[in-house]
Amino acid sequence: MKWGYWITLFTGTHCTARGLRPLTIRAYQDALRQFRAYAEVRLDNRPPDAVSARDVLEYVEHLRRERNNGDSAINRHVTILKNFYRAIVAMGHLEPANNPMTLFPKIKAAPRKLPVVLSLEEVERLLEAPDTKTIIGLRDRALLTLLYGTGIRASECSSLRERDVDLQQETVQVTGKGGHQRTIPLNARVVKALAVYRQARGPLFPTLSFFQSRHKRAMSRNAIYQRVRWHAERCKIHKTVSPHRLRHTFATHLVRANVRLVTIRDLLGHRQITSTQVYLHVTALDLREAADRHPIGRLVDTIEQLLPDVRLPFQHPPRRPGYG
Repeated sequence: MKWGYWITLFTGTHCTARGLRPLTIRAYQDALRQFRAYAEVRLDNRPPDAVSARDVLEYVEHLRRERNNGDSAINRHVTILKNFYRAIVAMGHLEPANNPMTLFPKIKAAPRKLPVVLSLEEVERLLEAPDTKTIIGLRDRALLTLLYGTGIRASECSSLRERDVDLQQETVQVTGKGGHQRTIPLNARVVKALAVYRQARGPLFPTLSFFQSRHKRAMSRNAIYQRVRWHAERCKIHKTVSPHRLRHTFATHLVRANVRLVTIRDLLGHRQITSTQVYLHVTALDLREAADRHPIGRLVDTIEQLLPDVRLPFQHPPRRPGYG
């Protein structure tokens, strides 16, 4: 009884008051219910106010060994439990001394992986994949072009309303995490794709979703993921393609075009510049090209041509005394 009440109190009151997005709140609920199920089975139905730091450590080991969770997933579960108990203490339902997460050891942060991105050729194939002889095809081309051309998230795309797309001003207004809004400029190709789709689809009330399903309903976040994945498979891109990978690709291509990192941060809607710095990576191809451009290769050839009869020390190292 207490588990259900506290979880509802945390997600329905605390998280909602903080303005967290429904997807985030749902993720918190799922994680806490998973821990509750663990407590019921492995901890003899222990209530939340009787959980100890040792119980949480054993749960972390359970996630790692039995559920095969990686470092990122484990850190997410620990962070959610810390936030949960901190909120319950703040709301007066638990004494600070009984908070099991107060002295909980810090979990090693998961190593940050460099984002995998599409090449320009792969992006072009993806954008040309939809069949533009149908309204659904025109919609999907506009969808793919917008995702790559602006770097917006799938959730931001699914919540896009008709009034948010201003093709006269060539901008879209996006509501990001935490309800923060930003206006993103559109280039000519994105404007054209959106305009063609809007004309074929017909007029809508300003409050309706810009991207409509074949049943005249708003496209969900999952539906957008499915359409991106489906078109990537059709055009034989041998990478896992998703809206978020298109977001990575958008940012990486801007870095390669020498766009300032602060500008990319504002376009992506990041709160901190550190979130954007991951795009300062270079690919293996970039490294190979840089190595090939190093002047040392030409330098050795030049020295050999200038001094054809001289044995250079790095070609024939001197013999050590007493040998040979």
